[in-house]
Amino acid sequence: MNFELQPTLVGETLLLRPLVGTDFEALYAVAADPLLWEQHPAGDRWQRPVFTALFERLLASGGGLVVIERSSGEVIGSSSYYELDAQSRSVVVGYTFLARRCWGGTYNSELKSLMLKHAFRYVERVWFHVGAHNLRSQRAMGRVGARLSHQAVRESGGITSAFLHYFIDRPSA
Repeated sequence: MNFELQPTLVGETLLLRPLVGTDFEALYAVAADPLLWEQHPAGDRWQRPVFTALFERLLASGGGLVVIERSSGEVIGSSSYYELDAQSRSVVVGYTFLARRCWGGTYNSELKSLMLKHAFRYVERVWFHVGAHNLRSQRAMGRVGARLSHQAVRESGGITSAFLHYFIDRPSA
């Protein structure tokens, strides 16, 4: 499977492109807002050393994407593809965060739509791992059509926590 983990994806309002080291300051300017992380299992990701560790993991993963608002050219967040499984023809979309001014649907919907469209060129199922206490992200999963599969305890970035596993299957032709 030749799944491109870091594509450039262009939508009406968003541009997603591969994450690079020089994106750190612009992305940290978004991530430094403590309210972004208040429901996340890693509630301290707004702190520079904690975010630095996440950023380095995303760079090393080879699946990190930076999200840019096309009209302003401003970095407004990040997402990534990870845990590509050729045997089950699945991938996970996650580590997604957007600036608070972009919350409420349209940005996240377009972001997920772009990422799903790309993923379904290669896989049958896309998974999402959402913190069990992250009510905002759980509601967002419903808005993008994801279905809850199960809850599992998993490690993510050194934190072990309960996550809800949602999925979306590739639409039939």
